[in-house]
Amino acid sequence: PPEGCSGGGRGRRMSMKIVFMGTPDYAVAALEALIEAGYEVTAAVTQPDKPKGRSGELLPPPVKVCAGAHGIPVLQPRRIKAPEAVVQLKEYEADVYVVAAFGQILSGEILSIPRYGCINIHASLLPKYRGASPIQHAILEGEDKTGITIMQMDEGIDTGDILYKKELSICGTDDYESLHDRLKVLGGEAVTEALSLLKQGR
Repeated sequence: PPEGCSGGGRGRRMSMKIVFMGTPDYAVAALEALIEAGYEVTAAVTQPDKPKGRSGELLPPPVKVCAGAHGIPVLQPRRIKAPEAVVQLKEYEADVYVVAAFGQILSGEILSIPRYGCINIHASLLPKYRGASPIQHAILEGEDKTGITIMQMDEGIDTGDILYKKELSICGTDDYESLHDRLKVLGGEAVTEALSLLKQGR
């Protein structure tokens, strides 16, 4: 398993079932946190394997490797909006979809499948720095703090309702890599806390 992905057993099962959507290392920390908290992850959805270098060897995304280590079924649709992909998604029971750097835009149909909708783990304090490069923008703009926003997804790009935030300070020595690594851990903490509140109707 990759760094941060221990494999092995699960904690006490929570009643909420989750389909997890994510692709890079940033998303692995959140998937691990959900498993450790005892949530039942019924499936992991990630991008297709990609060829590397001259050899063209296909390499699996980190989320696929981590999900496999925990025996979680993996879906790798080329187009998540394709009718056959939506049908496949509906085969996996879920109260909520948790999304972290998945890399594809979800349709309104997909957003409406789970009872609690879809929530996203975004690496900035929204509404600032929407889009794909929030960590880089926070550093370039000289921010002294950033954090994680758990948001209810809609059909826009990071335009849904803000559900929960956790902040951290940006140190003078921080670069993209160090801030990324701190935020991915914070994302796991934030999503488990937010889901607990969601279950309580809070």
